[in-house]
Amino acid sequence: MSIAIDTADGVTTLTLDRPEKRNAITTAMYTALADALDAADADDAVRVVVIRGAGASFTAGNDLADFLTDPPTGMDSPVMRFLTTLAAFPKPLVAAVRGAAVGVGTTMLLHCDLVYLADDVRLLLPFVDLGLVPEAASSLLLPQQLGYHAAAAALLLGEPISPAAALAAGLANGVLPADRVEPAARDAAARLAAKPPAALLESKRLLKSGTGDAVRTRIAEEADVFARMLHEPAARAAFAAFLGRG
Repeated sequence: MSIAIDTADGVTTLTLDRPEKRNAITTAMYTALADALDAADADDAVRVVVIRGAGASFTAGNDLADFLTDPPTGMDSPVMRFLTTLAAFPKPLVAAVRGAAVGVGTTMLLHCDLVYLADDVRLLLPFVDLGLVPEAASSLLLPQQLGYHAAAAALLLGEPISPAAALAAGLANGVLPADRVEPAARDAAARLAAKPPAALLESKRLLKSGTGDAVRTRIAEEADVFARMLHEPAARAAFAAFLGRG
């Protein structure tokens, strides 16, 4: 499955564990991630979830060869199940991000509560370049956080979001040297896990209560267009060109 799961002291750590492929995510990995989040939600001993990548990258996004073999066709597909589960997850989510964070590697951060970035990280959203559209409600959430024009540069032009810009916009809680990112995330997770659990859950629920319905609606809307665009010639050509380079 290439997802490593470790639970200790109230913290479950989910590691995208495919460093030889820069942790590119397969359908099986999306299923494992959604299952792990469901298990963490159901386990009262788990207070916090940390998401990280093995090796030098967070994730290069979807494994395109696997993605083309088993593309998402609806909200019950593994990737959409993961995104909806992540967006609705009631416990604190902490992300430790180093190296590449492409596509879903960036959009999933919009649903994390605390995000720590390496100072050399690349947040990249190449959906349009692949003949596709944004996902994970990023077409809703990114303009709210970055402002419309900066979000358009990221989503339409595919320009990287720099760590400094992410921090200034409130997309990240800290920008650190790469070797300090995971210690910072672990420290934050430990501090969260030590807090009164009911107060923590209710506080996150209140923080999210104004956006939950809109996020669910936008995820579904994006998924519908995304599935349709997958069959368009532009997407097929972009995928073929990308895979041909490998």
